[in-house]
Amino acid sequence: MVKMTLPVRNRIYDKIQTAGSLTDVELSKALTKAGIDVEPDRFNKILLDLEIMGLVNVSWVTKDARRIEASKDPSKPDEVDEQNRRVAEKDYEASFPGADT
Repeated sequence: MVKMTLPVRNRIYDKIQTAGSLTDVELSKALTKAGIDVEPDRFNKILLDLEIMGLVNVSWVTKDARRIEASKDPSKPDEVDEQNRRVAEKDYEASFPGADT
């Protein structure tokens, strides 16, 4: 029987999803407690990859601390974002002279 292990990126993402929101220090401690040792460079690269994929949001809280939050479900449209998109479209169309007609 072959034992399959999850890639570190998936395990980190699962920890973030479970917590919903945590700091990078809290995440690092949780990973160490779970027996997942990740070098700081690789940890930062994985967070960057997850952010690029739109799965997490990373923001600086203080000079040395980052807040990591699981992104909202992309299949559910955000009402505020949708409203902002419609207003931006309307403003763009209104910026052309003679567009009223």
